[in-house]
Amino acid sequence: MEDANQSVVSEFIFRGLCNSRELQTFLFLPFSTLYLMTVVGNLLVVLLIIADSHLHSPMYFLLANLSFVDFCLSSVTTPKLTTDFLKDNKTISFGGCMTQILCVHLFAGGEMVLLVAMAYNRYAAICKPLHYSCIMHRKKCIWLVLTSWIIGFLHAMSQLAMILDLPFCGPRVVDMDSFFCDIPLVIKLACMDTHTLGIVINADSGVLATTCFILLLISYTYILVTVRLLSKDGASKALSTCTSHITVVVLFFGPCIFIYLWPLSITWVDKFLAVFYTVITPLLNPAIYTLRNKEIKNAIKRQISQHVNSKGNF
Repeated sequence: MEDANQSVVSEFIFRGLCNSRELQTFLFLPFSTLYLMTVVGNLLVVLLIIADSHLHSPMYFLLANLSFVDFCLSSVTTPKLTTDFLKDNKTISFGGCMTQILCVHLFAGGEMVLLVAMAYNRYAAICKPLHYSCIMHRKKCIWLVLTSWIIGFLHAMSQLAMILDLPFCGPRVVDMDSFFCDIPLVIKLACMDTHTLGIVINADSGVLATTCFILLLISYTYILVTVRLLSKDGASKALSTCTSHITVVVLFFGPCIFIYLWPLSITWVDKFLAVFYTVITPLLNPAIYTLRNKEIKNAIKRQISQHVNSKGNF
Protein backbone atom coordinates (compact mmCIF):
# COMPACT_ATOMS: atom_id res chain seq x y z
CA MET A 1 0.00 0.00 0.00
CA GLU A 2 2.85 2.34 0.85
CA ASP A 3 4.51 1.68 -2.52
CA ALA A 4 1.26 2.40 -4.30
CA ASN A 5 1.06 5.83 -2.69
CA GLN A 6 4.57 6.77 -3.81
CA SER A 7 4.77 8.79 -7.04
CA VAL A 8 7.79 8.19 -9.26
CA VAL A 9 9.87 11.30 -10.04
CA SER A 10 10.02 11.93 -13.78
CA GLU A 11 12.25 14.99 -13.63
CA PHE A 12 14.55 16.95 -11.34
CA ILE A 13 14.79 20.71 -10.81
CA PHE A 14 18.08 22.62 -10.64
CA ARG A 15 18.46 25.79 -8.61
CA GLY A 16 21.19 27.10 -10.90
CA LEU A 17 24.27 29.09 -9.98
CA CYS A 18 22.34 32.02 -8.56
CA ASN A 19 18.81 33.29 -7.86
CA SER A 20 19.11 36.74 -9.45
CA ARG A 21 17.37 36.84 -12.85
CA GLU A 22 19.52 39.79 -13.97
CA LEU A 23 22.76 38.07 -12.99
CA GLN A 24 21.72 34.88 -14.80
CA THR A 25 21.06 36.86 -17.98
CA PHE A 26 24.43 38.56 -17.60
CA LEU A 27 26.23 35.21 -17.13
CA PHE A 28 24.76 33.73 -20.32
CA LEU A 29 27.25 35.47 -22.65
CA PRO A 30 30.46 34.72 -20.63
CA PHE A 31 29.59 31.04 -20.22
CA SER A 32 28.57 30.74 -23.88
CA THR A 33 31.91 32.27 -24.84
CA LEU A 34 33.82 29.94 -22.52
CA TYR A 35 32.10 26.90 -24.00
CA LEU A 36 32.74 28.07 -27.56
CA MET A 37 36.42 28.59 -26.73
CA THR A 38 36.55 25.11 -25.16
CA VAL A 39 35.05 23.47 -28.25
CA VAL A 40 37.23 25.40 -30.70
CA GLY A 41 40.42 24.99 -28.62
CA ASN A 42 40.10 21.26 -28.03
CA LEU A 43 38.90 20.35 -31.53
CA LEU A 44 41.64 22.54 -33.02
CA VAL A 45 44.25 20.51 -31.11
CA VAL A 46 42.69 17.24 -32.29
CA LEU A 47 42.48 18.31 -35.95
CA LEU A 48 45.95 19.86 -35.91
CA ILE A 49 47.54 16.67 -34.58
CA ILE A 50 45.68 14.59 -37.18
CA ALA A 51 46.60 16.92 -40.05
CA ASP A 52 50.28 17.58 -39.26
CA SER A 53 52.57 14.60 -39.82
CA HIS A 54 55.25 16.19 -37.58
CA LEU A 55 52.89 15.62 -34.63
CA HIS A 56 52.32 11.92 -35.28
CA SER A 57 54.10 10.76 -32.13
CA PRO A 58 52.89 9.02 -28.94
CA MET A 59 52.84 12.23 -26.89
CA TYR A 60 50.61 14.07 -29.36
CA PHE A 61 48.44 11.01 -29.98
CA LEU A 62 47.66 10.96 -26.25
CA LEU A 63 47.23 14.75 -26.21
CA ALA A 64 44.69 14.56 -29.05
CA ASN A 65 42.70 12.01 -27.06
CA LEU A 66 42.91 14.20 -23.94
CA SER A 67 41.53 17.17 -25.89
CA PHE A 68 38.69 15.05 -27.26
CA VAL A 69 37.78 13.84 -23.75
CA ASP A 70 37.87 17.43 -22.45
CA PHE A 71 35.54 18.48 -25.27
CA CYS A 72 33.15 15.65 -24.35
CA LEU A 73 33.31 16.36 -20.60
CA SER A 74 32.52 20.03 -21.09
CA SER A 75 29.68 19.23 -23.51
CA VAL A 76 27.92 17.07 -20.92
CA THR A 77 27.22 19.96 -18.53
CA THR A 78 28.04 23.39 -19.97
CA PRO A 79 25.37 23.64 -22.74
CA LYS A 80 22.64 22.77 -20.22
CA LEU A 81 24.06 25.23 -17.69
CA THR A 82 24.21 27.98 -20.33
CA THR A 83 20.69 27.55 -21.69
CA ASP A 84 19.29 27.34 -18.15
CA PHE A 85 20.47 30.91 -17.54
CA LEU A 86 17.60 32.00 -19.81
CA LYS A 87 14.98 29.75 -18.19
CA ASP A 88 12.89 30.17 -15.08
CA ASN A 89 12.12 26.46 -14.91
CA LYS A 90 15.46 24.60 -14.85
CA THR A 91 14.45 20.95 -15.17
CA ILE A 92 16.05 17.77 -16.43
CA SER A 93 14.31 14.46 -17.04
CA PHE A 94 15.13 11.43 -14.91
CA GLY A 95 16.69 9.73 -17.94
CA GLY A 96 18.64 12.87 -18.80
CA CYS A 97 19.94 13.09 -15.24
CA MET A 98 21.10 9.47 -15.23
CA THR A 99 22.72 9.97 -18.65
CA GLN A 100 24.53 13.06 -17.38
CA ILE A 101 25.86 11.12 -14.38
CA LEU A 102 27.00 8.28 -16.64
CA CYS A 103 28.79 10.61 -19.09
CA VAL A 104 30.47 12.77 -16.43
CA HIS A 105 31.98 9.70 -14.74
CA LEU A 106 32.82 8.05 -18.07
CA PHE A 107 34.82 11.03 -19.34
CA ALA A 108 36.26 12.06 -15.95
CA GLY A 109 37.32 8.49 -15.12
CA GLY A 110 38.79 8.06 -18.60
CA GLU A 111 40.71 11.33 -18.29
CA MET A 112 42.29 10.23 -15.02
CA VAL A 113 43.66 7.09 -16.66
CA LEU A 114 44.69 9.04 -19.75
CA LEU A 115 46.72 11.46 -17.59
CA VAL A 116 48.51 8.43 -16.11
CA ALA A 117 49.23 7.18 -19.65
CA MET A 118 50.68 10.59 -20.55
CA ALA A 119 52.86 10.52 -17.43
CA TYR A 120 54.06 7.03 -18.40
CA ASN A 121 54.92 8.35 -21.86
CA ARG A 122 56.98 11.18 -20.33
CA TYR A 123 58.67 8.68 -18.01
CA ALA A 124 59.64 6.48 -20.97
CA ALA A 125 60.88 9.47 -23.00
CA ILE A 126 63.00 10.98 -20.23
CA CYS A 127 64.06 8.01 -18.10
CA LYS A 128 64.39 5.39 -20.88
CA PRO A 129 65.26 7.44 -24.00
CA LEU A 130 67.19 4.64 -25.75
CA HIS A 131 64.26 2.24 -25.42
CA TYR A 132 61.50 4.81 -25.99
CA SER A 133 60.51 3.69 -29.49
CA CYS A 134 60.25 0.09 -28.28
CA ILE A 135 58.28 1.01 -25.17
CA MET A 136 55.83 3.47 -26.75
CA HIS A 137 55.09 1.73 -30.02
CA ARG A 138 51.85 2.38 -31.91
CA LYS A 139 50.01 -0.68 -30.62
CA LYS A 140 50.77 0.18 -26.98
CA CYS A 141 49.56 3.76 -27.48
CA ILE A 142 46.26 2.48 -28.86
CA TRP A 143 45.92 0.03 -25.97
CA LEU A 144 46.61 2.80 -23.43
CA VAL A 145 43.82 4.91 -24.90
CA LEU A 146 41.44 1.93 -25.10
CA THR A 147 42.25 1.09 -21.49
CA SER A 148 41.36 4.62 -20.40
CA TRP A 149 37.96 4.34 -22.12
CA ILE A 150 37.31 0.86 -20.71
CA ILE A 151 38.17 1.85 -17.13
CA GLY A 152 36.14 5.06 -17.48
CA PHE A 153 33.15 3.04 -18.74
CA LEU A 154 33.41 0.45 -15.96
CA HIS A 155 33.71 3.21 -13.35
CA ALA A 156 30.69 5.07 -14.77
CA MET A 157 28.57 1.90 -14.92
CA SER A 158 29.47 0.98 -11.34
CA GLN A 159 28.39 4.44 -10.17
CA LEU A 160 25.17 4.36 -12.16
CA ALA A 161 24.27 0.83 -11.05
CA MET A 162 24.32 1.94 -7.40
CA ILE A 163 21.76 4.74 -7.89
CA LEU A 164 19.61 3.68 -10.84
CA ASP A 165 17.14 1.65 -8.75
CA LEU A 166 16.91 4.06 -5.83
CA PRO A 167 13.31 5.04 -4.96
CA PHE A 168 12.95 8.68 -6.08
CA CYS A 169 9.47 9.72 -4.98
CA GLY A 170 10.13 13.36 -4.06
CA PRO A 171 11.38 16.02 -3.44
CA ARG A 172 12.61 16.94 -6.93
CA VAL A 173 14.82 19.98 -6.25
CA VAL A 174 18.55 19.18 -6.39
CA ASP A 175 20.21 20.96 -3.45
CA MET A 176 23.04 23.50 -3.11
CA ASP A 177 22.50 25.76 -6.16
CA SER A 178 23.24 22.85 -8.50
CA PHE A 179 23.50 23.07 -12.28
CA PHE A 180 24.10 19.42 -13.20
CA CYS A 181 23.32 15.96 -11.83
CA ASP A 182 26.07 15.11 -9.38
CA ILE A 183 25.70 11.86 -7.46
CA PRO A 184 26.24 13.23 -3.90
CA LEU A 185 23.37 15.70 -4.47
CA VAL A 186 21.03 13.39 -6.38
CA ILE A 187 21.10 10.51 -3.86
CA LYS A 188 19.89 12.92 -1.17
CA LEU A 189 16.56 13.00 -3.02
CA ALA A 190 16.00 9.24 -2.65
CA CYS A 191 13.20 8.11 -0.31
CA MET A 192 15.54 6.11 1.90
CA ASP A 193 18.63 6.51 4.06
CA THR A 194 21.57 6.83 1.62
CA HIS A 195 24.35 7.60 4.10
CA THR A 196 26.04 4.20 3.72
CA LEU A 197 25.48 4.22 -0.04
CA GLY A 198 27.10 7.66 -0.25
CA ILE A 199 30.19 6.34 1.50
CA VAL A 200 30.38 3.38 -0.91
CA ILE A 201 29.97 5.64 -3.95
CA ASN A 202 32.66 8.04 -2.74
CA ALA A 203 34.94 5.09 -1.98
CA ASP A 204 34.41 3.80 -5.54
CA SER A 205 35.44 7.17 -6.99
CA GLY A 206 38.18 7.49 -4.40
CA VAL A 207 39.84 4.19 -5.34
CA LEU A 208 40.15 5.24 -9.00
CA ALA A 209 41.23 8.81 -8.22
CA THR A 210 43.72 7.80 -5.50
CA THR A 211 45.25 5.00 -7.59
CA CYS A 212 45.74 7.31 -10.57
CA PHE A 213 47.11 10.08 -8.37
CA ILE A 214 49.65 7.77 -6.70
CA LEU A 215 50.80 6.46 -10.10
CA LEU A 216 51.19 10.05 -11.29
CA LEU A 217 53.23 10.96 -8.21
CA ILE A 218 55.53 7.97 -8.74
CA SER A 219 55.98 8.76 -12.45
CA TYR A 220 56.78 12.42 -11.97
CA THR A 221 59.05 11.72 -9.01
CA TYR A 222 61.15 9.40 -11.19
CA ILE A 223 61.09 12.00 -13.97
CA LEU A 224 62.19 14.90 -11.76
CA VAL A 225 65.00 12.82 -10.23
CA THR A 226 66.18 11.87 -13.74
CA VAL A 227 65.96 15.47 -14.96
CA ARG A 228 68.52 16.50 -12.33
CA LEU A 229 71.05 14.15 -13.96
CA LEU A 230 70.53 15.45 -17.50
CA SER A 231 72.52 18.16 -19.26
CA LYS A 232 71.30 21.72 -18.88
CA ASP A 233 69.59 21.85 -22.30
CA GLY A 234 68.04 18.40 -21.94
CA ALA A 235 66.85 19.14 -18.43
CA SER A 236 65.31 22.45 -19.50
CA LYS A 237 63.32 20.85 -22.34
CA ALA A 238 62.20 17.90 -20.20
CA LEU A 239 61.20 20.14 -17.31
CA SER A 240 59.25 22.45 -19.63
CA THR A 241 57.22 19.52 -20.96
CA CYS A 242 56.65 18.09 -17.48
CA THR A 243 55.53 21.46 -16.12
CA SER A 244 52.60 21.48 -18.58
CA HIS A 245 51.63 17.93 -17.62
CA ILE A 246 51.90 18.58 -13.88
CA THR A 247 49.83 21.77 -14.20
CA VAL A 248 47.05 19.89 -15.97
CA VAL A 249 47.16 17.10 -13.34
CA VAL A 250 46.85 19.60 -10.47
CA LEU A 251 43.99 21.46 -12.18
CA PHE A 252 42.11 18.21 -12.79
CA PHE A 253 42.70 16.35 -9.52
CA GLY A 254 42.47 19.40 -7.24
CA PRO A 255 38.69 19.89 -7.60
CA CYS A 256 38.14 16.08 -7.61
CA ILE A 257 39.76 15.76 -4.19
CA PHE A 258 37.56 18.45 -2.63
CA ILE A 259 34.34 17.37 -4.38
CA TYR A 260 34.51 13.60 -3.75
CA LEU A 261 37.33 12.69 -1.36
CA TRP A 262 37.41 15.64 1.04
CA PRO A 263 34.10 17.52 0.73
CA LEU A 264 34.06 20.90 2.43
CA SER A 265 30.25 21.35 2.56
CA ILE A 266 30.63 25.08 1.93
CA THR A 267 28.09 26.09 -0.72
CA TRP A 268 30.04 28.77 -2.58
CA VAL A 269 33.24 26.64 -2.55
CA ASP A 270 31.39 23.58 -3.88
CA LYS A 271 29.80 25.74 -6.56
CA PHE A 272 33.13 27.24 -7.60
CA LEU A 273 34.84 23.83 -7.72
CA ALA A 274 32.00 22.35 -9.80
CA VAL A 275 32.23 25.19 -12.33
CA PHE A 276 36.03 25.00 -12.39
CA TYR A 277 35.97 21.21 -12.87
CA THR A 278 33.37 21.10 -15.64
CA VAL A 279 33.80 24.46 -17.42
CA ILE A 280 37.24 25.96 -16.78
CA THR A 281 39.56 22.92 -16.73
CA PRO A 282 38.55 21.64 -20.21
CA LEU A 283 39.28 25.14 -21.53
CA LEU A 284 42.65 25.51 -19.79
CA ASN A 285 44.12 22.18 -20.93
CA PRO A 286 44.53 23.05 -24.65
CA ALA A 287 45.74 26.54 -23.70
CA ILE A 288 48.41 25.15 -21.36
CA TYR A 289 49.72 22.66 -23.93
CA THR A 290 49.66 25.01 -26.93
CA LEU A 291 51.03 28.17 -25.30
CA ARG A 292 54.06 26.32 -23.88
CA ASN A 293 54.67 24.00 -26.82
CA LYS A 294 56.89 25.12 -29.71
CA GLU A 295 55.99 22.11 -31.87
CA ILE A 296 52.28 22.91 -31.64
CA LYS A 297 52.98 26.56 -32.49
CA ASN A 298 55.13 25.53 -35.47
CA ALA A 299 52.42 23.14 -36.64
CA ILE A 300 49.87 25.96 -36.57
CA LYS A 301 52.23 28.13 -38.63
CA ARG A 302 52.77 25.29 -41.12
CA GLN A 303 49.05 24.71 -41.54
CA ILE A 304 48.40 28.44 -42.04
CA SER A 305 51.28 28.65 -44.54
CA GLN A 306 49.99 25.63 -46.46
CA HIS A 307 46.49 27.09 -46.55
CA VAL A 308 47.77 30.45 -47.82
CA ASN A 309 49.96 28.78 -50.45
CA SER A 310 47.15 26.55 -51.66
CA LYS A 311 44.93 29.61 -52.06
CA GLY A 312 47.70 31.43 -53.92
CA ASN A 313 48.21 28.51 -56.29
CA PHE A 314 44.50 28.32 -56.91
